[in-house]
Amino acid sequence: MVRAARHAPPRPVRAPCRCQGLSGSYPSGGYAERRPDRQDAVAARLCYDRGVAGAKTIPTGADVAHFLAGVEPARRRDDAVTLDALFRKVTGYAPQIWGPSIVGYGRYDYRYDSGRTGSFLATGFAPRKAHMVVYILPGYKDFSHILADLGPHKIGKSCLYLGPLDKIDCDVLARLIRAGLDDLATHWPVHPA
Repeated sequence: MVRAARHAPPRPVRAPCRCQGLSGSYPSGGYAERRPDRQDAVAARLCYDRGVAGAKTIPTGADVAHFLAGVEPARRRDDAVTLDALFRKVTGYAPQIWGPSIVGYGRYDYRYDSGRTGSFLATGFAPRKAHMVVYILPGYKDFSHILADLGPHKIGKSCLYLGPLDKIDCDVLARLIRAGLDDLATHWPVHPA
């Protein structure tokens, strides 16, 4: 009895290589009909190691009002609209959609000692399934005196996980957003998106 060989599905392809002097150019989109040869794989790895892969969380140009109107369930949508008004008031910046689901306010430009540069949202939020996530950059470690008065929350490195806003003190949240922006401005230039 002869068994048919099982073939793995084709691997996704990468976007064209942007490293000068390297051969690794891949077709964009879809799936590869061939597997990249060793030289292409090495070139792709060099691109990744050099940080040329490109940022994944970038402004998309999507309509913020349309995005907020599509947030489900209705209670999370109401919280998102409330947060949008709060962020606009505190930051003075117009919102932008970053990536698929982050509403960002302002932007900061960074440059690392390695020479890598880029831009990222200065502050913002994302209505997620389990929590409303608030982004305060560069992080929350220095804001424990504000967080103590906020209400029920959990924190990550730069993420604040909130439940329903009716249990959160929005005045304290406004102070936290402002403190985060002021702290970020001491490290990197912050400006409207």
